[in-house]
Amino acid sequence: MPRSTEEASPVTADDLDQAVRLAVATLREAPAAAWEDKAGTLERTCWETVEHLSDDLFAYAAQLGPRQPPLDGEVPFVWESRRPGGPANAIHADRSAGPAGLLQVLEASGALLVAMVRTTPPHVRAYHGFGVSDAEGFAAMGIVETLVHTHDLAEGLGLAWTPPADLCARVLARLFPDVPETADPWPALLWATGRAELSGHPRRTKWRWYGEPRS
Repeated sequence: MPRSTEEASPVTADDLDQAVRLAVATLREAPAAAWEDKAGTLERTCWETVEHLSDDLFAYAAQLGPRQPPLDGEVPFVWESRRPGGPANAIHADRSAGPAGLLQVLEASGALLVAMVRTTPPHVRAYHGFGVSDAEGFAAMGIVETLVHTHDLAEGLGLAWTPPADLCARVLARLFPDVPETADPWPALLWATGRAELSGHPRRTKWRWYGEPRS
């Protein structure tokens, strides 16, 4: 379905909650032996990719957290890698808790961002490298991270993953004004984030979103 009426709908905390719930439900079906395999085309294992996604959601929640959120940089948590060349995160899951514990970390990090989006007044702005944004923008960013990294994970774990088209349409409208409006939302989101080709458009080698509020 091309984007039409959905593009006028705001991105909400409920949308983010839905994205995280769907991702966690899908990832619970993963075979236990597959978590050290690479996540799609990423240079990370599937375990590391869930940690990275959890870290994204946590960091967006934290960015909205101060009474006066920073507009010129990130809240200064320490991000560290657990191996040479590995992703630098503030959030790491306890390996002894296994995949079930890993997914609890993801679920909890998502819940933090959902709560911050629900409670942050609409006039509040906070820094992101792709544009100073509002709570709706951070919700949309969290959804994009969740949908596309679950795509990466599904490839690595051998799972099926197709998120709802209306959810994809809303985040495209909020963050990707340069994406063709006539394209089906999920393939368009994969193209927008450099993960697939789109009819008439070569695969992107560089990409970004635009987090600034639209009005």
